[in-house]
Amino acid sequence: MDRDENGVMTIDEMQDILDGLAEELPPIFYEELNGGILLLPEAHRSAYAKADDLWTLGEYRYSHTMGRYIVIFYGSFIRLFGHYDTEHMTVELRKTLRHEFRHHMESLSGEDGLEKEDAAYIAKYLAGF
Repeated sequence: MDRDENGVMTIDEMQDILDGLAEELPPIFYEELNGGILLLPEAHRSAYAKADDLWTLGEYRYSHTMGRYIVIFYGSFIRLFGHYDTEHMTVELRKTLRHEFRHHMESLSGEDGLEKEDAAYIAKYLAGF
């Protein structure tokens, strides 16, 4: 276990866990994911946040210039789950990674079910304000 002086998971430990989680998925999931999976150090506050309470854990990105790739935000995970032990952090990382892969697979197939689910979640969040 690689923790900092405050007992918080380091980005290196999270990268190791993320690599292992990525290996759980079959190769077909990676078709056209030319940019792979990136773990970025920052926390990413949601553009929809009305307070300091809505953080983006991951994003599926697609552009004509950069291609298709998944971003996971280390800082957002630490902000929300920094007190978690390795087992529980792994659960959250797995959920997020698979969520972003669902976006990827739906994008390839022309589906948008998860986008609609995400929009409904944001609408429910915004209705609380």
